[in-house]
Amino acid sequence: MNTNMQHYIASTGNMEWNPLREEGVNTSGIYVKILRFDEQQQRPPSILLKFDAGAKYPYHNHPGGEEIFVMQGTCLVNDTLLHAGDYLYTPPGFKHAVTTSTGCELLFIVPQEVEILEK
Repeated sequence: MNTNMQHYIASTGNMEWNPLREEGVNTSGIYVKILRFDEQQQRPPSILLKFDAGAKYPYHNHPGGEEIFVMQGTCLVNDTLLHAGDYLYTPPGFKHAVTTSTGCELLFIVPQEVEILEK
């Protein structure tokens, strides 16, 4: 066992939801909890997002792919409706938007920064 490895525990029940803020992007009704911050990339690759009913994240590209796990509610990723308990892997270069009519909480693993294609 390597005792030099660092580990980090995020106690999400004790964390506040903060409004998601991205310059030049309408993220109204979307909130974030940062699970891990990557110092080399200067960004969080592991996050929780909470969408209010009717919230939308605009059409974007994932150069490094993405993993989504639906914790609560439902969301639409392009034409695919995901429910609580669903997992979606998108390969590098996959383009989509995320919307919800019910509201949802999602776990995201995003290895590289997204590229917004429509604002």
